[in-house]
Order: sequence, then structure tokens, then C-alpha cells
Amino acid sequence: MGTGFRPVAALAVSGLLLTGLPALYFLTVHGCGEGEDRLAEVLAGETVLDAAPEGATREDRFQECDDDDRFVVVGARYRYDGSSREALRHYREAARADGWRPRALAGGGTSPGCFTKSVGGTTAYLVVEGPDDRLLHVEIVADRANSQWC
Repeated sequence: MGTGFRPVAALAVSGLLLTGLPALYFLTVHGCGEGEDRLAEVLAGETVLDAAPEGATREDRFQECDDDDRFVVVGARYRYDGSSREALRHYREAARADGWRPRALAGGGTSPGCFTKSVGGTTAYLVVEGPDDRLLHVEIVADRANSQWC
């Protein structure tokens, strides 16, 4: 083989490394997997998701995982004619009864509608939003990277 082959071979190998390694990572590590499925199962068992305020009717229950960041969201949406103030009051009590605590803010105080608890070996965040257009959203968000939410 001539000396001209070596630069071509080196270029081919580096091209494979530059495109092949990221592709291999994407195919083997990227996305949600068994760990996220197990975390979602644990989150779905949290009783606070079914603790709707009086007069609320569940519209749906959902479970999702973000393939890019691998965070899990489990939640419920309720048709609710009450005010957001009434909903927050209800969930403050329901969350506390289930072991959740208000999310502390860096400058002091707490974040309304956001609660934290250790679930499945990570910190989970219970988020209560609405009702907007008569829909109350109650979600639990968590990931294995211990990201902070709300």
C-alpha cells in the first residue's frame, strides 16, 4: 500500500469516530428506559394524584417521559369550577397528609402550588396549576438527575 492510503484511512477512521460514537450513544443511552418506567410506576402510586377537591371530576390520568432529558411526569387533569385559591388550599392539606412539603425558595418562603418529597430514590415535585378554563392540573415530575422543578 502506498503512503497516500494512510491519510485516507485516517480520515475515514476519524469520520467514523466523529459520527459513529454520537450515533452509538444516541441509540444505546438516549431516551427513556426501564429506570424511567420504574420511576413512573412509583410516582403513579402517589395517592395525592387522586385527592381531588370536592366538586372536581377527573378528565384523564397520564404518564409521560421526555426522551431528551429523561424526566418523568405523572398526573391528572380535573374539571373543576372552584377557584385556584380553593384548589391550592385543598392540595396543601392533601399534600401534607401524604408526606409532601412546600417547595422552599432560595430567598425564603415557599412556592405556591409546588411541593417536594423523596420518591423512588430521587426528589419529586408535585405541581398544582389552575384551574384554567375549568381544568385543574396536578402533576408529579421527577428524574434521576435530581433536577429542580417549579
